Amino acid sequence: MKIRIFGKAQAALEFLTTYGWAFLVILIMIGTLAYFGILSPSKVLPNRCNLGSEFICLDYQISATTSGFKLRLKNNAGELIDVSAITLSSEGTTAYTCTVPPSMPTAWKSGETKDLSWGGCNSGPAGFVAGEKGKVLVTVTYNTVASGSAYAKQVKGEVFSSVT
Repeated sequence: MKIRIFGKAQAALEFLTTYGWAFLVILIMIGTLAYFGILSPSKVLPNRCNLGSEFICLDYQISATTSGFKLRLKNNAGELIDVSAITLSSEGTTAYTCTVPPSMPTAWKSGETKDLSWGGCNSGPAGFVAGEKGKVLVTVTYNTVASGSAYAKQVKGEVFSSVT
């Protein structure tokens, strides 16, 4: 009887050891894929700029080398507008801020395109590294000229792009 008990224990131990080695190989493969960046979904995702239906985002650039941010927007609100503020931020622990804001477009005609450029941005502390992807959150505060500044509206969006 003792021989059968030890035989069963040995078979169970060999069974568990085989699965242990297989599990270890799988962990090493996952670690290797993660190390080389294959499991990073942000590298696979396309660049995008979403700002709602009021503005069409034609072009954008996040720059870590020049510490700047550029945005080309088209007024799609359907009427003459005044922009009172455009704020930038990020999702990181250190907020993305710029010290040199662009001049805000006033009397912006429907269908007209404006180039906006910020300077002195804290790209490094905000976590933007050249060659990686970064997300900048954009909030545009505007009002129609016909309604006046008492009827301000806000549009929130994002720019997800490769950092240059």
